[in-house]
Amino acid sequence: MRKQFVIITTLLLAVTLALSIFMNKNWSVFFAIILGLTLLGYQDMYQKKHTIRRIFPLLGRLRYVLEELRPKMYQYFIESDIDGKPINRVDRSTIYQRAKKELETIPFGTQLDVYAEGYEWMCHSVSPKAFDTLNQDPRVVFGNKDCKQPYSASIFNISAMSYGSLSAQAVEAMNAGAKIGGFAHNTGEGGLSDYHLKHGGDLIWQIGTGYFGCRDEHGNFDAKLFTEKSQHPHVKMIELKISQGAKPGHGGILPASKNTEEIARIRHVKPHTKVASPPYHSAFNTPLEMIQFIQKLREYSGGKPVGFKLCIGHKAEFISICKAMIHLDIYPDFITVDGGEGGTGAAPQEFSNYIGAPMIDGLAFVHNILMGLNIRKHIKIIAAGKITSAFHIARAMALGADTCNSARAMMMAIGCIQALLCNTNRCPTGIATQDPQLTIGLDVNDKKVRLANYHAGTVKNFVELMGASGLDDMKNITRSHIYRRVSLNEMLTYEEIFPSIKPGSLLNGEIPEKYKWDFAHANMNKWGVTVEEPA
Repeated sequence: MRKQFVIITTLLLAVTLALSIFMNKNWSVFFAIILGLTLLGYQDMYQKKHTIRRIFPLLGRLRYVLEELRPKMYQYFIESDIDGKPINRVDRSTIYQRAKKELETIPFGTQLDVYAEGYEWMCHSVSPKAFDTLNQDPRVVFGNKDCKQPYSASIFNISAMSYGSLSAQAVEAMNAGAKIGGFAHNTGEGGLSDYHLKHGGDLIWQIGTGYFGCRDEHGNFDAKLFTEKSQHPHVKMIELKISQGAKPGHGGILPASKNTEEIARIRHVKPHTKVASPPYHSAFNTPLEMIQFIQKLREYSGGKPVGFKLCIGHKAEFISICKAMIHLDIYPDFITVDGGEGGTGAAPQEFSNYIGAPMIDGLAFVHNILMGLNIRKHIKIIAAGKITSAFHIARAMALGADTCNSARAMMMAIGCIQALLCNTNRCPTGIATQDPQLTIGLDVNDKKVRLANYHAGTVKNFVELMGASGLDDMKNITRSHIYRRVSLNEMLTYEEIFPSIKPGSLLNGEIPEKYKWDFAHANMNKWGVTVEEPA
């Protein structure tokens, strides 16, 4: 678009100038107008604050005009909805304002319908804690008894997004922002690229079913390649992706248009071909083998924290994994719980809409099972699923999370406008594309600061929420602190909706009725769930 702008404006200036000289002086008015517009366009191309204007000179200014004209409701993206009614809307402008360090306060009170079914809120205390008395940089140490290199992580980190799905500039901006803010950047399953390593930000290297970056020519896991790359000092943790919320049981898809020579080199695949990750892992075939594989990854990496990511499907299968842990006395350092509401650049609509448990349901279940089996002490829990605000972090921690990951909000912080073109290679902000005519507009030095601002502001607001609730430590937040309206005249706490389980109770035979079928069908020697009722 920049090249076209230069060509068109140059021609128009030449034509109107010629006409004003040789035909009629009145054409000089048009020449002056075009010259003024041309200068505005060149200003757009050379400024670095606004990606849309930089990529689409002059024309990109219409975006900001339309934002001012459109109804306020369209400034939101929907977190969830009940009976078709949008609730708990997240204001996109809040993310942009926080990233730009602009005024975040809103006039005239809440714009949410507090009487709508599904509205949620957090309890406050008449004896709040002062912000300056609280830990303003809360962190969590990952690493259990088998870990030799524990990692102290921020409570809010970048969720998995691959280079290939994202542009090099977007990956650089995120990693550089993570370096500034002292938080972690998950690579996604697309491999460990030069852009992940360039700025020195802490990395969580995600290994998916395609084993990109640590695979042989047949697509099988390559221990030698993994050992070499996992011991890089910027790689702080390893995440084995079992499934993701946006398309559990499907595997990832990289369109051929995004699979450049460079991306193919990083992933160890053939360039310019559509790359589909298998829906399952070939390195293990049972829950027992999976836990043994996690132990191998820990050894190959030199003892770094290793965990796995999944979206809850058959509950019996997760219980099978836990039984395998206990049997082998081997525990992952963390489990990342994704939700069916998770996002992706490309997935079949039915998978995005109807497969996988929502994050809050999966999170409550995972925490309960780990507590009931008395193995929670070995394992940290990461929550990932449309987390964009301090309240979302608090809600996840109330359900059992230790830290949280975010993808879409981090993308918005570096300029995503939700154009919904992620799967077309035509992302107008240069984030989810490999088109150099579009990626040129994303200025890493500007966007890395915005990302760090957004992270810092969100963590600060989380600490303030803790203080307002009278809590001096995030570990003290419980399910009783979060309320949800279930009807016009009934409000329930999360403790009432998702009852907690006492530590070790499942080992003593105190299995809640809703889990009995799942425990009876959990088998650590195979995947899947039989359809027959237990005898």
